[in-house]
Amino acid sequence: MKKAVVIGATGLIGKYLVEMLAQQPEYRKVTAISRRKAEFSNPKIENIVFDFANLEQFNNVFNSDTLFSCLGTTKKQAGSVAAQRVVDVDYQLKAAELAANNGVSEYFLVSSSGANDKSKSAYLQMKGELEDKVTQLKFKRICIFQPSLLLGKREGFRFGEKLGSWILPLLCRLPLLKRYKPIYGEQVATKMCQESLKLKTGIQRFTLDACFPDEV
Repeated sequence: MKKAVVIGATGLIGKYLVEMLAQQPEYRKVTAISRRKAEFSNPKIENIVFDFANLEQFNNVFNSDTLFSCLGTTKKQAGSVAAQRVVDVDYQLKAAELAANNGVSEYFLVSSSGANDKSKSAYLQMKGELEDKVTQLKFKRICIFQPSLLLGKREGFRFGEKLGSWILPLLCRLPLLKRYKPIYGEQVATKMCQESLKLKTGIQRFTLDACFPDEV
């Protein structure tokens, strides 16, 4: 039976993923790491709250079989692109490095459709840079999930995402835009949980939209 660690455990994807993993008999313990206290219903779940700026002090927490990285923020929430980068790149990379050094064999990352370290979009550039860096770490298996616009109940109103949730489903009827059809956070969590139960090695990427297309 495996142990899992989930960072970003209270986010749109993480909150579903933690509960799903705990329901699987293959997992005996799920450590949900968050920046604020969270309540979970399954006794197999342990919630650990800490400051991500001091990750090295919690090195022992990353002693598991699988690390799921669902952490993320927005420029508006962070206050600037630089501050967003700290969360979306620095914290996640440090967590991945600690996990790899602790002998964690599997790493699952929530990235974004269109991630590219050479993108003109600061957000997509950050996602692409993180992908490039974590794939250099010594995990036996790396799964990168690249969802399109995420839908679901969040804390706080995001006008841009709300507008996109209305417009994108219409635009995505065009053949070239089908891969960007919005997807619910719960659907992404489901895919991550399903893949974690498979015995595979190497690097896999999943471009996820509402239709769950095959890996690329």
